[in-house]
Amino acid sequence: MSEIQGTEFSRRDFLRVTSASAVVIGLGTSSGLFAAKKADPYLGFKMGLQSYSLRAFKVEKALEATKALGLKFWEAYPGHIPASTVPGTIADQKKLLAGSDVTMLAYGVLGFDTNETKARQHFDYAKAIGLETLSANPNKDKGTFDLLDKLVEEYGINIAIHNHGPGATYDKIDDVVNIVKGRHARIGACIDCGHYLRSKENPVDAIERLKGRVFGVHLKDVKDATKFTILGEGDLDLKGCLKALQAQKYQHCLAVEYEESEKNPVPDLEVCLKNVREACAKLA
Repeated sequence: MSEIQGTEFSRRDFLRVTSASAVVIGLGTSSGLFAAKKADPYLGFKMGLQSYSLRAFKVEKALEATKALGLKFWEAYPGHIPASTVPGTIADQKKLLAGSDVTMLAYGVLGFDTNETKARQHFDYAKAIGLETLSANPNKDKGTFDLLDKLVEEYGINIAIHNHGPGATYDKIDDVVNIVKGRHARIGACIDCGHYLRSKENPVDAIERLKGRVFGVHLKDVKDATKFTILGEGDLDLKGCLKALQAQKYQHCLAVEYEESEKNPVPDLEVCLKNVREACAKLA
C-alpha cells in the first residue's frame, strides 16, 4: 500500500498519459500493443508485475492489462487472488490464470508469526496453486524463524522477506541480512527497490549483499526518498540493479510495481517497461 502521495502533474505527464490512452480504452483488443519487438528484450529475466500496481482493477481486467503489457508473470496481490484451502476455488484460479497466459510465481505480502496452523494454510495454498515464493513480513523473533525453517524445508517453497520503508520491521538491508544468517537457504529476500530508496539504502547493495537469497524483486522507483515515480525517472540505478541480478543468474519473478495513478496506471506502466527494456539493451 502506498504511503506517499504525489501531487504534481506536469505537461510531460499529460502528454504521456494521453498518448497511451488507447490502451486503457481498448485493453481487450490491444494484447500485442506493448509486445517487445525483440524476441527477448528482458535478457532472460522473468519479467512480470506485482499485481498491486493494478489494484483498482478486478482480477480479470488486471490479467487482461498484464497481457496487453506483454508480461507473463505475476507476484499476485491477495486482493486479486485470495488464498484458499478449497480445491474448487484453487482449480478456478488456475483456470483463470492459464486462460490469461499469466504464471503466478510469487504471492504476498503475508505476515508470519509462531502460529503454525495459520502458517501452514499459507504454505498449503502456495503448494496447491504452484508458487515458488511467498513474499513475507515475518515477526522478527526466533520462534517465527524456527517455524519458517521447518516449513520451507517441508514444502520446498521460498520465503522472501519484504522491506517496507522507514520505521518498518525490515527497514534497512542489515535487518534482512542479519535475520537470515544461519537460516535455511530458502529463507531470503524480496527486495523492494523503492522502499529501500525511501529508507536511504542502495538497492544494488541489497542485491549484492543478499546474493543467493534473493527470491523476489519489486522494481519500484522513488525521487528524493519521498515521492514514488515512474521506474527510470527517480533515483533508482535501474541498470545497476539489472546488472547485479544478471551476475547472480537471477531466475525468480522480476516484478515492476508502480504505486501511483491507481485508477489509470497502464500508460505509466508501459513507460516503466520501456525504461527496463532500454536498460536491458545497454547490458546486452
